[in-house]
Order: sequence, then C-alpha cells, then structure tokens
Amino acid sequence: MELSDIFINDAGRLRSGWRFAIFVAVYLLLLFLITGVFQAVLYFSPRAIRQAVSGDYASEFISAAIFFLIAAIAGLICNKFLEELPWRALGWAFYSGWTRDLLFGVLIGSLSLLLATGISASGGKLRFALNSSALFQPVIKNILSSLAVFIPAAAAEEMLFRGYTLQTFTRAKLAWVGVIVTCVAFSLLHMNNPNVVPVFTFINTALAGVWLAVAYLRTRSLWLPLGIHFSWNWTMNSFMGIPVSGITKFAPAPLFLALDSGPAWLTGGDYGLEGGAACTIALLVSTLFIWHARFLKPSEEMLRMTANENPKRKDSVSIFEQHDEDNPLT
Repeated sequence: MELSDIFINDAGRLRSGWRFAIFVAVYLLLLFLITGVFQAVLYFSPRAIRQAVSGDYASEFISAAIFFLIAAIAGLICNKFLEELPWRALGWAFYSGWTRDLLFGVLIGSLSLLLATGISASGGKLRFALNSSALFQPVIKNILSSLAVFIPAAAAEEMLFRGYTLQTFTRAKLAWVGVIVTCVAFSLLHMNNPNVVPVFTFINTALAGVWLAVAYLRTRSLWLPLGIHFSWNWTMNSFMGIPVSGITKFAPAPLFLALDSGPAWLTGGDYGLEGGAACTIALLVSTLFIWHARFLKPSEEMLRMTANENPKRKDSVSIFEQHDEDNPLT
C-alpha cells in the first residue's frame, strides 16, 4: 500500500473518513465564529431586542436557524471543495416529487406517533382528555405557532445528522458507518434534556436516528426525514399534550391533555413517549415500513449525486499524485 492510498480512494477523492474529519473541523470553526458574532451583536443591541429574542419561541427559532446555517455552510464547503458537488446534493433540492416526500413524511411521522400512543394507552395507563379549559382560539394558535419551533428545529438536526456526514459515507458505500456515527451523536445530544430515562432515552433516540437515516436513504433527500421528524414532535406535543424529549414549554394549550399513570418503562413517564418501550416498538415498525415502502424512492438526480463516489476530474491532480509525478523513482 502506498502512502497516497491512506488518503485517496479509487475515484481520486479524499477518503470518506478524512472528509468527515474535515467536516467536523469546519463545523466547529463555524460554530465558534458565528455564535461568537451573534453573541457580540446581541450584547451591544438595545435592551428591547435582547428581550424580544429571549422568549421561548424566539430563542428556539433563532438557535435552530443558526445551527442549520452552520451545518449547511459546512456541508456546502465540503461538498464543493472535497467532492465537487453542488448545494442540492445535500438533500434540499426542489426535484420533481419533493412535496410528495415531505407530505408522506408528515403522514408517516404523525401515524408513527399515534401508534406509540396507542401502544402506551392499551398496555398502560396513558389516557387523554379534551382540553376543555382552553378556548378554541388559544388551542389553534398553539398548534400553528409551535410549527415555528418544530420545523426549524427538525431542519437543523436533519441538516447536521442526515446531512453531509451520512451522505459522504453513503457515497463511499459505507452508509452503515454514517448511520452509526450520526445515531450515537444524535442520542448524546438529547442526554441532557429534562427527565431523561438513561437507557430508554439513548436507545430510542438512536433508533430514531436509524429511522430518519433510512428515510434519507430511501429518497436521498432530506424532505422525507424532515416531514417525519417535525410531525412526530408536533403531533406529540401540540395535539396530544405529551412532552417532547422531556420538554413541554412549547405547547401551553395542546388539543388534548395527557394523563400518564405509568408504567414509566412503557409510557416514558415525565420524559414523554420517547423514554418508554411503546416508542421503541413504534420506531421499529415504522422503520421497517419505510424500508420496504415501494412508493418511496429517490429521483434520478439525487440518486446520481449520492449513490457513488464522484470521480475526480481528469484535469485535477491531487497533492499525492503531483508528488508521484515529480518523483523520478516512481
């Protein structure tokens, strides 16, 4: 094996492991720079602006927007300079059928949540009562306004975890590596949430990562996992009144009030459904469904940009190839 083989693959590209490492480095650098600039601007802003962005909805929206931007810029840089791929390769292309994939995602996410809810209700003491104490207008307002949190939050997480990292490993025929790396990171991100159930939280969040990764792999775009992700959270919190990963503040007036009397191992207790076995079962069923659903398939364009390594242009020479050409002993 030559030295260049450690770094360069058969397509003439930097190997996927090195590309992943560079993406992480670029992401962390951008995270430091952009959040630092934002904090500095906010520090010198008028008090009224600081108060306006400190509310639950505003701060969550801004935070999600910043993290989406950072992951998107890092992915764009790596796509362009490491693999000579366009922005749309990251999965946000408006290809023919993107709205169909998004709507299928919304439907699958909502039905999967209702399946987990049904399992909890039939096997435990999870009950629901119509929120009669809240007027109709506050309930509708809550349902609509919570979208301003759940959609950008889901988009930011999809951009980071089902974005460049999963995609570059997939092009290298190492999708399983990308799934493992992103699922573990996805789980660890949620371990500091309120009311965490250590074992079930990690397992279920990792399973959710597999669920969403399979959704990406079936369509090679982020529209399907985006629809699944936000609709699961939205249905759970704004309609059913169940905490999302231990968080309840985004649904002060849900359509239903959840009355959870356990057992916590099944229903998730104060953490919500994602901390219990009912969620585990629902995620497994939904993942198998997505994997075998024939109506979910990638467009030719997205498959072409994500199925294989992008061959290097013949007029482009790597530093290792240049070294070999200049070396009279090779």
